Amino acid sequence: MMDDYTLPFWIYLGVLTVFVGGVMKRILASHLGAAPLVAWLGATVLVERLWAFCLPAVLLLLLLGLACCLYAAARTGPPPAALPAHGKAVLITGCDSGFGNATVKRLDALGFEVFATVLDMSGGGARELQRSCSARLTLLQVDITQPQQVQQALMDTKTKLGPRGLWGLVNNAGVCVNFGDVELSLMSNFHGCMDVNFFGTLSVTKSFLPLLRQAKGRIITISSPAGDQPFPCLAAYGASKAALNLLINTLRHELEPWGVQVSTILPSSFKTGQSSNQAYWELQYKQLLQSLSPELLEDYGEDYVTETKELFQSYAGQANSDLSPVTDTIVQALLSPKPQVRYFAGPGVGLMYFIHSYCPFSISNRFLQNLFLKKKLMPRALRMQSDFDLNLSLHNNNNNNNNDDNNEEEKLK
Repeated sequence: MMDDYTLPFWIYLGVLTVFVGGVMKRILASHLGAAPLVAWLGATVLVERLWAFCLPAVLLLLLLGLACCLYAAARTGPPPAALPAHGKAVLITGCDSGFGNATVKRLDALGFEVFATVLDMSGGGARELQRSCSARLTLLQVDITQPQQVQQALMDTKTKLGPRGLWGLVNNAGVCVNFGDVELSLMSNFHGCMDVNFFGTLSVTKSFLPLLRQAKGRIITISSPAGDQPFPCLAAYGASKAALNLLINTLRHELEPWGVQVSTILPSSFKTGQSSNQAYWELQYKQLLQSLSPELLEDYGEDYVTETKELFQSYAGQANSDLSPVTDTIVQALLSPKPQVRYFAGPGVGLMYFIHSYCPFSISNRFLQNLFLKKKLMPRALRMQSDFDLNLSLHNNNNNNNNDDNNEEEKLK
């Protein structure tokens, strides 16, 4: 009987091997633990059972178990020693607060020579760094959207480094200047996000690439899952991060022959910048309402916009205030002998990407909506239309019931 299915059997086996191998690689790279792996093995067994003429389930599990053991054996043993931090120079953008500020302190404590860009040299973040860090720290006042300031920072860095190259560039500076549906967002919000998150990062990276190539160094970019997945009400921010992700992935291929390693860090939700400032969200809310035309405000409703603002405030309030998962990941990417292409920093990011990669779109989309913004209100125009349709349906049902009653009376006569 098996001879009749020789060709389909080997086709099935080959396809299954490629599929399961890819899944296992993704799972192990996502640091998700054993639960997803067990779930996929169970699904594989179920599929295998449906193919009566294929490999027995026990044999398939044995093969998969053997593959897992071989892979685990290859990963065992002491991890390679981290590279020394002493003598290595790193430039970090966006260090007034948040990830950048915390990373400067961490790298300075490890012995790096740090060049930190800030928007305000007299601001609280810059003064804090001057107080807490060593004399190795160099602060540079840079707005990364201003090419002249970027070039001045490059000249100052070259002067300080002398003949040495730059070991690391940490692209951290970024903004999220909007919340709300695409139709409600100003074009200036899209331009603002692109100017900082994409064009500003591109300007800094291009300017410092000669120094990075000279040192065969590292580029570490702080991006966002919003650049890969459609988070509701974050289109301007997400679109800028999507452009950034593609740029960084392209750079990774182009810089490989030069010996420059390129990594992307995808953090989960953390309290950074203005995200935990209630006054910031109130200001965004007022600016959004003032920018809306009367027609749009009528269609969506002020209560719809208010709910969005309150959901953003609630989400930001629940964010993690401990930034160490991100700073630890930056250190790892800078000092690992073989840095990863992509790092997940913080809880839940690996699971989010696993669901996005392997689950149907309807499931991953619902997961994002429940994870990020659980909106209960529909736009006002849709609510009014729904009420109209409901009333019309009730009216038609009443008419049908009356007609049925009349027909019954006619029959009785």
